[in-house]
Amino acid sequence: MTHTRTTTGHGATIDGGRSTGGWKDRASEFALLPLRIFLGITFIYAGLDKLTDSQFLSAGGPGSLGEQMRGVRDVSAIPELVDLALRSPEGFGYAIALGELAVGIGTLVGLLARIAALGGALISLSLWLTVSWNAGPYYLGNDLPYLMAWLPLVLAGASVFSLDALIAERRRRTV
Repeated sequence: MTHTRTTTGHGATIDGGRSTGGWKDRASEFALLPLRIFLGITFIYAGLDKLTDSQFLSAGGPGSLGEQMRGVRDVSAIPELVDLALRSPEGFGYAIALGELAVGIGTLVGLLARIAALGGALISLSLWLTVSWNAGPYYLGNDLPYLMAWLPLVLAGASVFSLDALIAERRRRTV
């Protein structure tokens, strides 16, 4: 097999069809890092905010998840999903909060990053189909942009500054 190595006019090297330098290539490696940091911190904050808000974690009353769910039940895309949450608002509140926390930590440190991003996308999808479904026009609802923001991380994972990358590098060294 022939091995080719070519230098471009911009100082980048193409080694067997793969670029090995140049600022554009280096920048593209880090392109998803700001998104990963933003989503990770945001979901950690959202989870902690819910866990420390006693009103949110109650079945009824102002600011409670139960009250929010009853308020959106008839205008959500999937009322059955809201009914599921209403069976145990406290339990559902803890599940959402702990899910957001796990997704945020996994995303921020880049551990099982694709799975964490899929979890974030599923949380955002469920919130879009229930809580923010009635927002009109659709772009005023905040859960749909979060859903779209998770998709590149589902596809690409966390290739830099991540535990996933560290684990992959260690595996390559031992092979």
